[in-house]
Amino acid sequence: MAPTQAEVAKLAEIRDELRERHLRPAAERPATNGRGIHHTALISSDVERTIEFYQDILGFPLTELIENRDYPGSSHFFFDVGNGNAVAFFDLPGLDLGPYAEVLGGLHHLALSVTPERWSAIKDKLDEAGVQYLLESKTSIYLSDPDGARVELISDPLGEMYGEKIG
Repeated sequence: MAPTQAEVAKLAEIRDELRERHLRPAAERPATNGRGIHHTALISSDVERTIEFYQDILGFPLTELIENRDYPGSSHFFFDVGNGNAVAFFDLPGLDLGPYAEVLGGLHHLALSVTPERWSAIKDKLDEAGVQYLLESKTSIYLSDPDGARVELISDPLGEMYGEKIG
């Protein structure tokens, strides 16, 4: 159930307090220890279908397909999403996994950055393939991958959202 107007106001107040307590101006922030996201790993129910979707429709090249070192017989495969970053998948044959679900600690959505030109071309491919999506403003497309994971294709520059710096 959606929060009431009073609850929304209280949540906004809490968010303002958190921002005041924890968000430092860019010039005062320490350098990050990170170099980027090496890869994000999701679960696939069908390796070939996942490859066809991410490589052939979305245009993210498959870069590796190996056996998962943690689960014999399972595949671990990677797609290049730019700047040395990857989206990876496991199939986990023999496990009785249920359908995708949003749960605490789980994936809400995977936002993949593409140039405005690529964004338009991918949108055309989605239309040609009959893939349903939600067009959010003129910079974001939301869709579900073959296993139901929500994917956002966003054409805002890296480090920006809605024309504002987030980094």
